[in-house]
Amino acid sequence: MSDKSEVLEDVKNLLEYAKTLGMTEVAAAEAQSMEVSKDTSSDHKIVNTGEAAGANSLQDINDTIGDCKRCKLCDGRNKIVFGVGDPNADIMFIGEGPGRDEDKQGEPFVGRAGKLLTKIINAMGFERKDVYIANIVKCRPPNNRNPEPDEVETCIPFLIKQAELIKPKVIVCLGSVATQNLLNTESKISALRGNFQKWQGIPVMPTYHPAFLLRNSNMKKPVWEDMQKVMKKLSA
Repeated sequence: MSDKSEVLEDVKNLLEYAKTLGMTEVAAAEAQSMEVSKDTSSDHKIVNTGEAAGANSLQDINDTIGDCKRCKLCDGRNKIVFGVGDPNADIMFIGEGPGRDEDKQGEPFVGRAGKLLTKIINAMGFERKDVYIANIVKCRPPNNRNPEPDEVETCIPFLIKQAELIKPKVIVCLGSVATQNLLNTESKISALRGNFQKWQGIPVMPTYHPAFLLRNSNMKKPVWEDMQKVMKKLSA
């Protein structure tokens, strides 16, 4: 984490503590502190990892999740899709949630969109086993709809803990749902893609979801340009 990130985190922690003491000036101070950076390149909301906080490995997180019944997505799922890849990966890809094929196999990005993602990973000079792939939620939303806020709130702490343990050098957010929920922003993917953001000091590259590319082949070039920036960042 950069010095600036550490300072911002200390400020946030101090403000939260002050609020618990009932200090009425905190709200104004907090608003002023957030003016340090008005764009989306600063660190974003840090989620309490809750049950997974004490996990020391990805397996610990998986064990904590268990046969999860924490939200309504459990009602229609076949398999929990935890994540796959190198637990010490330099790159972590994050999507929104499992689809039909992923729900059947218990592995993220194995359908048509997953095959395209694999091609992108290979073009970057990696194999799937060299990176880590996960989703914002670990159970398939009905009819592949976007996960709802309560579902994300329940599930994202486990993803956050995964990222904290993996400590990737770069995170790639695939699509709006992943980008908006990880970075805690309402900005559209079209406005964010191609420009590095920051999450807990880690560079984040938002880009289009492979499923979007299947419907809009003309956007493959911009995504490849994004991945070239990721490769450059890794080699810096």
